Amino acid sequence: MLIVRSPVRISFGGGGTDLPAYYEQFGGAVLSVSINKYFYTILGARNDGRIQVISSDLRVFETWNDIANMPLKGSELEIPLAVLKEVGCKISVDLFLASEIPPGTGLGSSASVCVNILKTLTNYIQKPLSKYDLADRAFSIARHTLGRHVGKQDEYAAAFGGLNYISFHRDGSTQVEPLDLEGGILRELHSKLMLIFTGSAHHSWTILREQENSTRERTGSTVDALHEVKALGAEMRRSLERGELRRFAELLHEGWLAKQRISSKISNARIDLLYAMAREHGAIGGKITGAGGGGFLLLYCELDRQQAVRRALLTEGVQEMAFDFDMQGAQVIVNDPFIDADQKGGSRWIFVPTSAAAASSK
Repeated sequence: MLIVRSPVRISFGGGGTDLPAYYEQFGGAVLSVSINKYFYTILGARNDGRIQVISSDLRVFETWNDIANMPLKGSELEIPLAVLKEVGCKISVDLFLASEIPPGTGLGSSASVCVNILKTLTNYIQKPLSKYDLADRAFSIARHTLGRHVGKQDEYAAAFGGLNYISFHRDGSTQVEPLDLEGGILRELHSKLMLIFTGSAHHSWTILREQENSTRERTGSTVDALHEVKALGAEMRRSLERGELRRFAELLHEGWLAKQRISSKISNARIDLLYAMAREHGAIGGKITGAGGGGFLLLYCELDRQQAVRRALLTEGVQEMAFDFDMQGAQVIVNDPFIDADQKGGSRWIFVPTSAAAASSK
């Protein structure tokens, strides 16, 4: 049996510059951190030649050959089916999928799902991928196999974990640079961040498609706003490395204002109201997570003002989600061949008789 988990992420700055339409022209960069809200895949062996995929109340129960010929579009399990096709190995397994975060919340959950299932299957067939290869293949599945207008940052955040400055080069290559902050600075940063669920969740692919079209055509203010968003992300990195958290918070606010100039759909009246209330009661900076339109509101607020912000936002019926940083990324957390007697699903164990072990120690 294998159990694999992968985190979702918070993006601080540079969001939107990880889309091919932008980085292929100008090069992009994103500052983000992974958090301890996870997607899980549990893999168990079968002996009847079939593959069963279960996600909450959704289920697919087919042979590998059947799955290989199934259309992906319109399936609620299109991501696991696409990964199974990508791996292209005839296996017979149960895949149980579970998530701590619903889709459409702007935390990169779809990418975490893809990274997670891909890591599970490639480990199971004993062809594990490096973190770079894992992220790149997961992005290719989302972008090319499923045809989604997505950027690259989410897959890299899920694969690597931690607080990173991720650069996307014009030639398609990617570089992940972990920020080596003092422990006290990292803890202080975490203590001053708040995640508020706005009460709405939706996929942002329409927003991203429009953004890509505007970027390629260089229409409106989109490209200039993305240049500013990228520059602010780089300055956020420098402020964190210098331990200037107040400046980081101010840049977070500037980045949110710049991001709103990319598309009118990034914010709405509800989000604007919540953010204005938070700022009025003490939040210094913030932004909506992901491409916008819904999901979580990220806030930076000094500790002595956080309770006032909570009370104010509670009147609007929204709730805070507690979280911590994840520094490990996608990882196998259970790898045990004894559970279902499947040697592929775990490390090989060699038992040595007690007498032999005792003799060898002399």
